[in-house]
Amino acid sequence: MLRRLQFIALKVFLAFLVLSVVWVIILRFLPIWVTPYMISRKIDAFRADEDTEIYHDWEPYENISKEVALAVVASEDQNFPNHWGFDFDQIYNAMTEDRKRARGASTISQQVAKNVFLWHGRSFVRKGLEAYFTVLIEVLWSKERILEVYLNVAEMGKMTFGVEAASLRYYNKSAKRLTRYEAARIAAVLPNPIRFSIQNPSAYVNKRTNQIVRQMRYLGGQKYLADL
Repeated sequence: MLRRLQFIALKVFLAFLVLSVVWVIILRFLPIWVTPYMISRKIDAFRADEDTEIYHDWEPYENISKEVALAVVASEDQNFPNHWGFDFDQIYNAMTEDRKRARGASTISQQVAKNVFLWHGRSFVRKGLEAYFTVLIEVLWSKERILEVYLNVAEMGKMTFGVEAASLRYYNKSAKRLTRYEAARIAAVLPNPIRFSIQNPSAYVNKRTNQIVRQMRYLGGQKYLADL
């Protein structure tokens, strides 16, 4: 009986490996119209008796202002072009800093893995799967594809996913036409897009926007992402 259980467990494990690799390869080429996190946000809104409409509009990377791409990298993951999914310096800093609230050290790649393939939570199982899918997309996708997916699935306003939806909803224009300051404001709300607002920015959001604009200049502008 024990050997049979071990054999079944091995088959399940191998099936998961094969299916997950195939799944990641397929999503390398197809637009991602819905994610587990979008579904969970819709369920949460329904339970809270709030508006359940999801705003989402997929746009390929070439149709998105590179100012937005640069802004999210400057804000969320400045070492994105160089690392392999994990920024160990930032992880170490987050673990050793003396702060009342621990800050996150997730890279853009990790956030894509979490948003596209998994549920949100803090369990060791989910974190382990996040690391696994992060490695898969770093190996099987290009950096440009990872950034393209992030710009299309990250929540950038309440029930608003992706930069195109956020741009249309809050700026009344396509993401291709966003200015540097507008892009930086979108990036400024990413730590908590439910609490922070693009349309009605708080003093913190305005301060963070200016900081991101300075970081964008420090990185050298759009040429920082030219070789993704």
